[in-house]
Amino acid sequence: MRPKTEALIAIDIQNDFCPGGALAVAQGDAVVAPVNALMAEFPVTILTQDWHPAAHSSFAGSHPGAAPFSQIALPYGKQVLWPAHCVIGTHGAAFHPRLNTDQADLILRKGSDPALDSYSAFFENDRQTATGLEGYLRTRGITTLTFAGLATDFCVAWSALDAARLGFSVTVRTDACRAIDLDGSLRQAMSAMQAAGISLD
Repeated sequence: MRPKTEALIAIDIQNDFCPGGALAVAQGDAVVAPVNALMAEFPVTILTQDWHPAAHSSFAGSHPGAAPFSQIALPYGKQVLWPAHCVIGTHGAAFHPRLNTDQADLILRKGSDPALDSYSAFFENDRQTATGLEGYLRTRGITTLTFAGLATDFCVAWSALDAARLGFSVTVRTDACRAIDLDGSLRQAMSAMQAAGISLD
């Protein structure tokens, strides 16, 4: 078991991000087994869960005529318009059935404000509205974070970059992540994480 100052944060391992889901990441379900194995190593495990209202502003369907994966400007900046996914209370929003959710110390739901998307586990996409995760980690004396889950180039990378910016020691287990890779987003995310001093294992 690792020291009590370390935590595993498993990002958005939900049905809609796995094969057959509304926003499926290629081989997204391949992260389940390695994440379950990692949970046994860590004294603290945190799971995040995308949790959107049905008419969320990040959904292409909320903007008549807009195509999925196009971008628009919202008050907080550029926003990719996604297919509707992880709608509150639906099967798609549920964790993958093989994910060992009983090991979670905390389940953090994000993206429930209809006007704000939330990639990062720490801040919504306005970069100001905190989720409360930092306070939870500080209170528990956790200083070192390992990230895994979906998707490498969006929610995992944004979470890891925020963690590094907040002063945590950060590792991303790329073997336990999978990416969307939208218009070169994976390369950009990996470069940004390397530049931030994040360990990519």
